[in-house]
Amino acid sequence: MQYQAVIAAPFAHLGVMFDQSGIQRIDFLPMATPLLANGHPHIFALTQALDKYWQNAEYQPLADVLVSYSATPHQARVWQALLAIPVGCTRYYGEIAAQITSSPRAVGQACGANPLPILIPCHRVVGKAGAGGFMHSRDEFVLAYKQWLLNHERG
Repeated sequence: MQYQAVIAAPFAHLGVMFDQSGIQRIDFLPMATPLLANGHPHIFALTQALDKYWQNAEYQPLADVLVSYSATPHQARVWQALLAIPVGCTRYYGEIAAQITSSPRAVGQACGANPLPILIPCHRVVGKAGAGGFMHSRDEFVLAYKQWLLNHERG
C-alpha cells in the first residue's frame, strides 16, 4: 500500500492515506516500518490529535481531525454505535448488533472494515469468548494492538 505518511504510535507505526477532504485510512504497521514525514495540514492535525490521545485516553481525536471515507449504510450505523461506546468500556458484537438491528457477524465485518481505527474505536468491541478479532484478523500482533488500546483507555 502506498502511504502518504507513516507516523509513530507508542505500540506501532501508523500508515496514513488522505485526500483533500481529510484522512481516508489508517493502518497499523510494524515498528520496523520506516517513518515517512509529511507536512500536510491533515497529517499535522492527526499527529497533534493522536499525541493528545496518547497523553489522555479520554480525549476524542476524531473531534480535531477532518476525515474522508465512504461507508455502506450498515457500516455507518455500526461506526456511529462505536463512537457512542464510552472510553474505557467495551461492548460485545451482539450488543451492538441488537442496538442497530443487525447480526454479530455483520457488526464484526463492519468493525473489520473500519478505515479509521483509533478515530472510530472498533477496538472497544469484543467477543463474548475473548477479544474477538481486529482488522479482520486474529493474528497475535494485531490483537496486541487492540489490547494496547484497551489497556490505554482503562488507565
